[in-house]
Amino acid sequence: MARKKNKKESCWKDIEVIIDHYEKRQFIDLLGDLYRLSSDNQNFFHTRFSMGEDPLAPYKRIIQNAIHPDLEDNETLDLESAQNAISRYSKAVDNPKGEAELRIFYVECGNNFTLDYGDIDSDFYDDLLEMYEYAIETVLELPIKEQKDFRQRLQEVMKSASGIGWGYHSGLCDLYQKSFPNEES
Repeated sequence: MARKKNKKESCWKDIEVIIDHYEKRQFIDLLGDLYRLSSDNQNFFHTRFSMGEDPLAPYKRIIQNAIHPDLEDNETLDLESAQNAISRYSKAVDNPKGEAELRIFYVECGNNFTLDYGDIDSDFYDDLLEMYEYAIETVLELPIKEQKDFRQRLQEVMKSASGIGWGYHSGLCDLYQKSFPNEES
């Protein structure tokens, strides 16, 4: 019986060694190939280099389509896709303000979907509560002067959810009051 050779899987370090020997033009060509490979890569580059009028727009589009799909066109909820959009944005730039915007937008879309189509299920609301908590944590990382508008939107989300079941509204209230104890809810 022939012995199997243990072939080592390639990793980033292996690639890094090769790239380290690239000339500037080879490196630019490689980045160009990556750019053309997918719209996700294009969004990454545009976000990383602050290109375009609104670097959040492509991520918001993904979130909107995933969390507030058009049911008349047989589109379905895709929370994972929306979460991945936020993750890709976070990897492209270190911008807590942008992350807060996307996380709050995510919850706003979920709220609006429920208000438009009715109650969903407990998993959906658990996911929204988790994102609401992440949004609050991100907002609290911002300087106080940058928090006001975000806090107001978080409060509006909480208030607009008053008729939604599954413990969602009370969960929002608990998170908001715990995080912003000196504000009215």
